[in-house]
Amino acid sequence: MRVRPGDLALIAAGGAVGSLARYGLGEAFPIEPQHFPATTFAINVTGAFLLGVLLEALTRRRTPEHWLRFLLGVGVLGAFTTFSSFMLEVVELARDGHGALAAGYTIASVLAGLVAVLAGLVAAGWRGPPLPAEGES
Repeated sequence: MRVRPGDLALIAAGGAVGSLARYGLGEAFPIEPQHFPATTFAINVTGAFLLGVLLEALTRRRTPEHWLRFLLGVGVLGAFTTFSSFMLEVVELARDGHGALAAGYTIASVLAGLVAVLAGLVAAGWRGPPLPAEGES
């Protein structure tokens, strides 16, 4: 896939919106040190759901490379969700002697993210892979 300069502008504009939304939520719902990072968790799970909805909607319209993918998928949701904050929180929890909480946060984040993206796909109309025809394997 070749990214054009216009696509980069869409990504940058979306990134500005997504990062501001994330910052606002972080300010409104600050994360308490040595506690489960519920704000980051909720942001990342919500972003996974919305990404599932977006990608399935674009695929159903047979426009997977549509400009909305760059603006919303890569830009807004890419900046709204963040792997770096998630990993920093895991490391800080473990470093501060909360290894079990760090492990639980990691497992919960990955599993909830997977469930959320699948729920987003289904919400947008995905019904799973097609079944093979009789005689196919």
